[in-house]
Amino acid sequence: MDLLNALQTNIFSIIITVVVIILLRKYFGKQSHGRLPPGPWPIPLLGNLLQIDLKRPDKSYLELSKKYGSVFTVWLGTKPVVVISGYQAIKEALVNQGEEFNGRYNVAISMKLLNEHGVGTSNGQRWKDLRSFSMMSLKHFGTGCKTLEERVQEEAKFLVKAFTETADSTVNPKDLLFHAILNLCCAIVFGRRFEYNEVEFQIIYKAVYTYFDVLKGNVAMLYNVFPRIVECFPGKHQELFEAIDKAKAFVRDQADCRKETLDSKNPHDFFDAYLVKMSEEMDKQGTEFNYENLFPCVWDIFAAGTETQSSTLSHACLIMIKYPHIQEKVQKEIDSVIGPNRFPMVEDRNQMPYTNAVIHEIQRTMSLAPTAVPHQVNRDTIFQNYHIPKGTVIFPLLSSVLWDPKLFKNPDDFDPNNFLDEDGQFNSNDGFLAFGLGKRCCLGDGMGIPRTVLFIFFTSLLQHFSFRGTKSPEEIDVSVVSYFIGRLARPYTCYVKIRKT
Repeated sequence: MDLLNALQTNIFSIIITVVVIILLRKYFGKQSHGRLPPGPWPIPLLGNLLQIDLKRPDKSYLELSKKYGSVFTVWLGTKPVVVISGYQAIKEALVNQGEEFNGRYNVAISMKLLNEHGVGTSNGQRWKDLRSFSMMSLKHFGTGCKTLEERVQEEAKFLVKAFTETADSTVNPKDLLFHAILNLCCAIVFGRRFEYNEVEFQIIYKAVYTYFDVLKGNVAMLYNVFPRIVECFPGKHQELFEAIDKAKAFVRDQADCRKETLDSKNPHDFFDAYLVKMSEEMDKQGTEFNYENLFPCVWDIFAAGTETQSSTLSHACLIMIKYPHIQEKVQKEIDSVIGPNRFPMVEDRNQMPYTNAVIHEIQRTMSLAPTAVPHQVNRDTIFQNYHIPKGTVIFPLLSSVLWDPKLFKNPDDFDPNNFLDEDGQFNSNDGFLAFGLGKRCCLGDGMGIPRTVLFIFFTSLLQHFSFRGTKSPEEIDVSVVSYFIGRLARPYTCYVKIRKT
């Protein structure tokens, strides 16, 4: 009798186990998701969320890559995400199979704000047309216009003036840097910078600042999971939607005003260039150059550059405080090549290998976008013998490359020698993927915009000032703050000392 009972119990357990497996497979749609790469086993509704540090998901992915290899699957809730780790695998996906992997996956809040318009959130032919136009327009604004370098130098002078006014008192560099980068974007888009108290500047500032403030908080995560529910409640997301609506209205008003005096043969800025293109294609069926894409294209420039570059520069100042010997060595190179009486130029970078290496090392160690902006495959794809269905979300794990000991001499510490050869000359590295890889990399990187901005702003600041902490260097924490969306500079205050010439 005991044997019969034991047999029945075993059979019952086997049946339950089989049923559970069938239900799980059905629930997660394994049959409809192709032959995905291996990964940790998910649980209903939550997937692998309990196995991932939501404040440092990239760290969890790095650990999982050690177990499952360079390509593996995690489930964020009920959605499968394929994570690609390591330089060779990322290059294979984003470059060798770029046509399949260059789709953009949009979360709910991005859909709410831009609805797959503009460059950053669009796909297919719309993305190709708008990206090509944006890159060409950012290169050439028209005869007699200021070059990008001239605009950066102009704003760098205003930034130095702003820091001078705070000399010998404590200051949060991020605030001044955020305003400066935002005004540089205004110069690129609208052809002029603004005073900080101008209404037009405040409209743009409110929209961009609130956008990143929301993305850094839990409300963005909740909205992306439960958009219809969260939208019914008050909160920062409602402030964001209101700020974006005001920015959209401002951009439309600018378009209406400019159309009356537009010189189609000589566009002076990005805005003019877009309106000229819109006029040229007004009778073309299916053109992407319309009012629906105008604000999103303008927004791409502000959203892509303001927070990332101001955060990088803020962290750069903190690194100088932490390592005063590095700050002194950078300043010695600045004094030797540039001197005290003129502002830096892009061509100076070729004679300043140590400063160039420091800037690259700041970006490498920060790894602002460790999983890049989410991609998705455009069609059913075979990748490393796995079948990845159309629409599957892809996370290229850029931090796995930026911190790879096979690519960098000393990947775990801040060390400019990671970008210097034995003779002290700058040594470029294929593993430097701070701006991503492939056609979905940072829009401005193809024209060198972020590199120009970081070099001229950074050298201008250290040319005129020395940065000192409110604590001893040993007590300074230079770790970045991680959010689900990425990593940003740690907030701090410091002393700004004017350098004597």
